[in-house]
Amino acid sequence: MRTPPPLDARGAATTTNVLVVTFQEGGSFGGGRVQSRRSGAGRGMAIGGGVGGLGLLVILAITLLSGGNVDPGALLGGGGEPGNDSTIGACTAEQANTDRACRLSATLDSLDTYWSSTMSDASATIPEAVEFTSAVSTACGQASSASGPFYCPGDQTIYLDLGFFDELTSRFGAEGGPLAEMYVYAHEYGHHIQNVTGVFGQADRGGSGAESDSVRVELQADCYAGMWAGNAATTKDPDTGVTYLEPISAAELAQALDAAAAVGDDHIQEQSGTNVNPDSWTHGSSEQRQRWFTTGYEQRDLAACDTFAARTL
Repeated sequence: MRTPPPLDARGAATTTNVLVVTFQEGGSFGGGRVQSRRSGAGRGMAIGGGVGGLGLLVILAITLLSGGNVDPGALLGGGGEPGNDSTIGACTAEQANTDRACRLSATLDSLDTYWSSTMSDASATIPEAVEFTSAVSTACGQASSASGPFYCPGDQTIYLDLGFFDELTSRFGAEGGPLAEMYVYAHEYGHHIQNVTGVFGQADRGGSGAESDSVRVELQADCYAGMWAGNAATTKDPDTGVTYLEPISAAELAQALDAAAAVGDDHIQEQSGTNVNPDSWTHGSSEQRQRWFTTGYEQRDLAACDTFAARTL
């Protein structure tokens, strides 16, 4: 088993100045895995109730990587004129390393393979995926780009506007990078695993607080994302026999951990200019999100990701 990059005393990966290629040279990925929905409305819809600025950050704090904890439409309103629908076509590893749409498709291919081999046959269902602009209609209601990436359990589909990653760097101060984006995809896929294994049905996902079920759900999805990342460089594409990823460098791992920190409840509260209030948390602190991702990355075991059995988070 490959040894993960070293971590410093705070649990963050030590970095180098050179990033290696992410997807393994020679890899190729079939098309049709991801739907593309293009709304006629412009990106960044108006938010119901006249909320702007600070309100947008608060809404993102609630819905960002929510996995269906709340109905995005209830917060954002929505709609958007009909547009053109298509699917992301086939692409090579080289394209996936430079093009976000290809990267999304290739990452989901890797996640499909990993979780199908990790879970029992009864649980190894594959979620649908939709990348959209402006607005989208889902079984969980209408959502806009402002809702951030989310998983809707009603239709077992991951939804995201790829422009979100520009927001992640500009609004939340994340460093960005390919593995940072892939962490988000893997987190949302983790919510699908929770849905089909019954975690969503058993957890009280409507509450808040540092030890709440809502936080435990999100941290478990972070841990599941770490499990995938820890195995992605040894998981082979069954169609080509090529491993999906190059060995993850310390700098790439640091970018994923940085993205996890950027969407911590405490960081979002600080960015919005409000006091840090653990009683209102629904996703966990930056430190918790990094630590649980690291737990999954290093231990690569479902039992290690049982946040509901953890005495402290």
